[in-house]
Amino acid sequence: MQALLATRRPRVDADDALPVPPPQLIVRVAGTADVDWFLEGGRLGAASVRGALQRQGVALDGLGAMLDFGCGCGRVTRNWAGLSEVEVVGTDLSRPAVDWCRRNLPFARFEENGLEPPLVFEDESFDLVYALSVFTHLTADLQLAWRDELRRVLRPDGFLLVTTHGRSYLPRLEPDERDAFERGELVVRWGDVAGTNLCSAYHPERYLRETFAQGFAFVELDAEGAHGNPTQDLVVLRTLRS
Repeated sequence: MQALLATRRPRVDADDALPVPPPQLIVRVAGTADVDWFLEGGRLGAASVRGALQRQGVALDGLGAMLDFGCGCGRVTRNWAGLSEVEVVGTDLSRPAVDWCRRNLPFARFEENGLEPPLVFEDESFDLVYALSVFTHLTADLQLAWRDELRRVLRPDGFLLVTTHGRSYLPRLEPDERDAFERGELVVRWGDVAGTNLCSAYHPERYLRETFAQGFAFVELDAEGAHGNPTQDLVVLRTLRS
């Protein structure tokens, strides 16, 4: 499979002149092989990240370094090609996705990560880490482990942006799961396949504020604000000064 992905000539999107990944990689991150939605969803995801920072008075192009945690095959990362003064980095669990990004998105650095920490980066490497539709597919223990690892690689006053399944996903839950959600408890399905789309986590605001945000300042919860991952919420945290 990796040899096939390496030899197939990638399609080029007319808007950004960057190659488009093959369907096998697109499906994993977009849930569909639809190239138009892959590209549009990535643009919307990038706009959500940029808008969240702007609401805090921070310009994306003024950052020193940013990390796309769970970058997949560059759905959002490709939108940062014009940030010539910002170090753009992506990391993902999928080796084929990382290999594709390395070959086709040369403006950024890409690394592979495991299901559990650590990352390969030094302490305080980034001003921004965003994780779009990543914590939605992890167990409670993995979520907190990665929260702590991402805090390690963030600089003081750095931002962590994550998307979550919030109240808009209540209709998907069984009555007992909905009761747990309303009590402020994290709900996780299919935790034995964490890191895949089968595993689904649902985050009430109380859990985010009281548990997930420990070690951070809770900045914002933008309900259904992750426009590239509808209808997920967009949660913004900021690292505390030591």
